[in-house]
Amino acid sequence: MKLTEKRLLRGPNLYADTPCLMAVVEDGAVKTPGFAARLFALLPGLAPDAAVRLADEAMLVEALEPVVMELQRLAGAAGSGGATLAVLGEPRVRRVVCGYAIEQVAEEALRTGLALVRAAAEDRPFDLPEAVARLHELAERHAIGTSTGAVVQAAIRRGIPALRLTEEANLFQLGWGSRQKRLQATITGATNSIAVGIASDKQLTKALLEQAGVPVPGGATVSSEAEALRVAKRLRGPACVKPLDANQGKGVTTNCATPEEVARAFAHARKHGRHVIVEEHLAGRDYRVLVTGKKIAAASWRRPPCVTGDGHKTIRELVEIENRNPARGEGHTNILTRIPLDALAEEALPKQGYTLDTVLSLGLGADLRGNANLSTGGTAEDVTDLLPEETRDICIRAARTIGLDVAGIDIVCQDISKPLREQRGGIIEVNAAPGIRMHQYPSRGTPRDAGAAIVDALFGESDGRIPTVAVTGTNGKTTTSLLIAHATRMAGLHTGVTTTEGVYVDGMPTMKGDCTGYHSARSVLADPSVDFAVLETARGGILKRGLAYDRVDVSVVLNVSSDHLGLDGVDTLDDLARVKAVVAKQAARAVVLNAEDDYCVAMAGYLRDGVEIIYFSLDPDNPTLLRHLENGGRAVYLQDSTLVLANGARHEALLDARDMPVSLGGAARYNIANALAAAGALTAHGFGNLEIAAGLRSFVSDAKHNPMRSNVFDVDGVTVIVDYAHNCAAYAALAESARAMSAGRLVGVVAAPGDRRDADLIDIGRVCAAGFDDLVVFETENRGRAEGETASLLVRGAQLGKIPQDTLSVVLPSHRAIQHGLSLCQPGDVLVFGCGTTISELTEALRPTRPELARKIEAEAV
Repeated sequence: MKLTEKRLLRGPNLYADTPCLMAVVEDGAVKTPGFAARLFALLPGLAPDAAVRLADEAMLVEALEPVVMELQRLAGAAGSGGATLAVLGEPRVRRVVCGYAIEQVAEEALRTGLALVRAAAEDRPFDLPEAVARLHELAERHAIGTSTGAVVQAAIRRGIPALRLTEEANLFQLGWGSRQKRLQATITGATNSIAVGIASDKQLTKALLEQAGVPVPGGATVSSEAEALRVAKRLRGPACVKPLDANQGKGVTTNCATPEEVARAFAHARKHGRHVIVEEHLAGRDYRVLVTGKKIAAASWRRPPCVTGDGHKTIRELVEIENRNPARGEGHTNILTRIPLDALAEEALPKQGYTLDTVLSLGLGADLRGNANLSTGGTAEDVTDLLPEETRDICIRAARTIGLDVAGIDIVCQDISKPLREQRGGIIEVNAAPGIRMHQYPSRGTPRDAGAAIVDALFGESDGRIPTVAVTGTNGKTTTSLLIAHATRMAGLHTGVTTTEGVYVDGMPTMKGDCTGYHSARSVLADPSVDFAVLETARGGILKRGLAYDRVDVSVVLNVSSDHLGLDGVDTLDDLARVKAVVAKQAARAVVLNAEDDYCVAMAGYLRDGVEIIYFSLDPDNPTLLRHLENGGRAVYLQDSTLVLANGARHEALLDARDMPVSLGGAARYNIANALAAAGALTAHGFGNLEIAAGLRSFVSDAKHNPMRSNVFDVDGVTVIVDYAHNCAAYAALAESARAMSAGRLVGVVAAPGDRRDADLIDIGRVCAAGFDDLVVFETENRGRAEGETASLLVRGAQLGKIPQDTLSVVLPSHRAIQHGLSLCQPGDVLVFGCGTTISELTEALRPTRPELARKIEAEAV
């Protein structure tokens, strides 16, 4: 088997609504007898249907998808959904699709799966335990921390989008644009950095709490053993010694009753910080109260790590057995943490009369720590319902005094159900990044959804989403996207838009180039200044990375026509329509569809429940449009020269199409169609008719605001239209509009990308022959074809279109072709320059004879 292509589809895609890995695999291998049996012996957990798929006549590649899915499950990072798909015209090639939870694990599982399947096919040994261990280690390295994961999952359950901002750190963006919140562990973007600094300084925390009337233990900060002994002597009983700025219980020693114990505790604490706190040891149990916003989210009784004797095993053996508990893992990767057998454990046991080699009697317990932190193996029991109102108020006041929006309040007292002051209990610490797994997954008691409590404190009733529109189709995406974005900006919203030309926020470019895929959409959704997002979404972006969003409010599908066929497994118009439908299916509020395009109309059957359909049409008598209106649906259509918004029986004029600069005086019907689609998207979002009309009327499609999209120039009386047209539908529409602009001759300077199929290039040539009086063929972006090959196919198509030979010429490169086209024109004629890449091609053509005009065009395009 040979892997020829691999793609990580991180959002909704052609194969699934969830992330998946797509690999193209060529199968030239031969299976040996017993292949399936050997594979099931290695992986007995393979899906039951794998046995049918791995029959003797099946290809080896058929085994890859179930093997990769099973390897991910064994690694602890199971994905959902998979498929093995045939590739048109290549009987030995398959597209293998595997859902994943962690993409790094999926990639390694694919490599491992290829090696495992080959080994089973050739009856060679394969070290599966070592491979699974490697995958498991990778899964743990890239897994989301337990606390962060709880918050993220709570957000997702509420419909709030979550983006992991880096692959390694637990840094997340919850929500989009101006409504987003940042999260790292349980520190939020609203967490005050000064408050974090205060919480890190235990002595300052105590001083502020004491000043606010919160009960805290007495004590002081010291920097020498002598000072520690003096402070301990002044206390009324045993001391607690801990570093000033450590966390997770590091360096903490409790119940130091003698000078020797204080000295040892001081030395231990100094390993974790220069300054040490010596304070009153509060007797009782260790509790953690979680404050989120102005509420108590949860409370837990934290117990030190302990083991219970069976009368046979040593404490060391009992700990080893407990650490094999699947619920325990390293650090914060699991519900509980493994119990460390370290110096602190060896120090805690003698205080109870034990050593690690003591055999405990049946039912007798031994603590392995002086503190109860979960990070060092402790357990927790939920006690939320036991908190008195006074204790709740004290905890909320403590968090507010420090300035934290999310805080873990550590309390020591005999009985949490009684008021603190009655039992000489108090707050010993306030934590700025509290772990919440003890609340989510207590060892005993009622689990509390602490993650949801944090999300509620962050977002209130909001879902964290900004208004969104996704625009797709074969032609017109950029102009439609810019029309919508312009109208929303005119309405006072800070708008981000992705297009084929770049990414723009409030009209200012933030990225240049083709920005119609995953990363550019994500950049807009991640921008904290953006109130409204318009996302041009192209075929290539969907196929290469999937969508950057789980859903949008409104999707727009303009049209589906022949382009890019034969690439990326998209071989037919039906295939292309399925790709475009990925965008339509992600709409949550409305989908705007072209009533004149059968592929678009068919997408109405793929939508989510409750999603509104809004049709647009240049033909007011379109049957689909009329049926929709009769059924009470909404639509936007062209009546004579007026754009009309219809809502059942109510039909309201928006504006005259000729008043829109983008319509080129009403001649550019394709741009009128784009404006109808834009109006549909805007009305779906609740914009008023006057706002929509004002936006459409004021948008100018020139070289500065919408480059290479029907930009019009006057060159000595010749109307020159510069457009990105590069397929049959675009050239036909452009020729029709140009013909409507003048009674003179129509000259086409045309090209097409070289990665189109031969038949497609021939068709483009035929369409151009029918649309233009004179045809000048040039080449651009040959994309693997030899020089002259693309032009030759276009010429063949033009000849099939019966164009007179004296009106057909081939001129390379583009600026020479433009010069030749202009030489064929008289004042009053129209020249169409199609498939250009930049305005500079026109200015380069003009510079030798019209340098002033070239400079003027360049200046206007900036």
